[in-house]
Amino acid sequence: MSHIRPLKPRCYLVYALAPEQVTAAQANAAFNALVADQTLPLVLFHDHFLGQPGGMAIFYVATPAERDTLITTAPAALPHWRVDVQPLIFAYNPAAFDEQTAFTLRTYRATDWDTLRQIKRPAYGNPVQESETAAET
Repeated sequence: MSHIRPLKPRCYLVYALAPEQVTAAQANAAFNALVADQTLPLVLFHDHFLGQPGGMAIFYVATPAERDTLITTAPAALPHWRVDVQPLIFAYNPAAFDEQTAFTLRTYRATDWDTLRQIKRPAYGNPVQESETAAET
């Protein structure tokens, strides 16, 4: 957990790993409940992990009160999980999160969102089943 408590609005990464005794389906439901919690700041993105039940989410935190709510609620909502909440530097609002993604694609991979959106990707089995099992289908 970050010990820094930024004062300015910015996005935060929440990274959460479930304990071994929690099934992937249970972890999926618990993490989705955290993401859906309307008392938390605006969530911009979330996904779940293959291999070990858990997930990550990006929240936009506009005020110190929202920051404190996220920092205290995320770990409390997922008891016995390993939960890290980290403020991000360049993603200081939702548009900046999107721009940071575009910047990374442009700068480090010489591509862009428009190009990637047009590529036909292969089908990947059953993502719902993957989220409930943490195993690739």
